[in-house]
Amino acid sequence: MSNMFRTLVNWLPRSFHAGNIIEILILTFLIYQLLQWVKNTRAWTLLKGIVVVLIFVLLTYFLDLTTLKWLIGRMGGVLLTIVVILFQPELRRALEQLGRKNIIFSFFNSSSSSKEEDVRSVEKIRNEIIKAVYEMSKVRTGALIVMERDVLLNEYERTGIEVDALISSQLLINIFEKNTPLHDGAVFIRDRRVVAATCYLPLSDNMSLSKNLGTRHRAALGISEVSDSMTIVVSEETGNVSVAEYGKLTVNVTQEELRKKLTDLLPSAEEGRRRILRGMIRNERKTDE
Repeated sequence: MSNMFRTLVNWLPRSFHAGNIIEILILTFLIYQLLQWVKNTRAWTLLKGIVVVLIFVLLTYFLDLTTLKWLIGRMGGVLLTIVVILFQPELRRALEQLGRKNIIFSFFNSSSSSKEEDVRSVEKIRNEIIKAVYEMSKVRTGALIVMERDVLLNEYERTGIEVDALISSQLLINIFEKNTPLHDGAVFIRDRRVVAATCYLPLSDNMSLSKNLGTRHRAALGISEVSDSMTIVVSEETGNVSVAEYGKLTVNVTQEELRKKLTDLLPSAEEGRRRILRGMIRNERKTDE
């Protein structure tokens, strides 16, 4: 063991000192925060487009395409400005969070939903959502419920009214009750809490969408096209329940189908462990084959 340690010390450059370790830790922390920011915003979608552009630029220089190199050199500053404009909402949100919370503790403890799970089980939350949706379906009360996954949708939540309440069927039904102040617009659910109501969503311009479907369905499809969220729609005209996710709208969803989708979206700790175990077994079988 001592020989290994001595070898490691001899391998390190003579100029290596404690300051280098601090720099490495700081850079690691900053890169981690940057990756977390990219993962939790729509920046991930835009970043993939930027990667494609960078590959194109590298190929241009590698193949020595003179005209394209000249254009890229002239437009480099403009492209940087465009990127800043595109990321402006996310950049502003990141700076706001930097000033609001203690990022040192969030680096070591990124899970904020464990206390919530101690109070209310995930299964009860699913039941509350399903109960509210199909109670409203029976009386044809229109509803629009957006459930976030990884991509945060603060820019759309800001268009509504902050709620920040535990999920219950009574709360959801009361929010969408006709002629109440919060009934018009969408409800946002994040981290197993109702965070905002009466929010405005982007409308989809999908021309293949049935003309029999109204604005709620077009809004649900629209938010699913710009994020990884799942949106539940209750039609005011027919009472049918629909679900929009990943740019696709599924109509006439049954209670069993909705429960399955909510289980995929809100797995309990035990279900999460089972999924990991199943994935490991599946990978082992593929390896054996």
